[in-house]
Amino acid sequence: MNEIRMGMAESRFADIIWQHEPMTTKDLVAACSEVLQWKRTTTYTVLKRLCERGIFQMQDSVVTSLISKDEFYALQSQRFVDDVFNGSLPAFLAAFTAHKKLSEQEVAEILRQIDRIGKE
Repeated sequence: MNEIRMGMAESRFADIIWQHEPMTTKDLVAACSEVLQWKRTTTYTVLKRLCERGIFQMQDSVVTSLISKDEFYALQSQRFVDDVFNGSLPAFLAAFTAHKKLSEQEVAEILRQIDRIGKE
């Protein structure tokens, strides 16, 4: 993959594809017109850009993803932790929780995730 970052408008566009894939380019143009108020040319320009980045592909006028939404956001999260916290997840959690109190449910879910990771 070349560059896997997306701006806000590209993310909204990608969400349309991830929610409805596989979808024809005709349906994508219609959805982008309705949801984003984009013209056909804008839709094709953004699609081309995200295809070049290796996020989506278009074959025979049908658009599908090359990586899932979950995979994309996992990569973005990892890049953020790497770039801002030198790859330290504990440093990220400390900074995150310094200004946001976690609920008991959130703490329990984080502990379940840590336990699952520890068993892998």
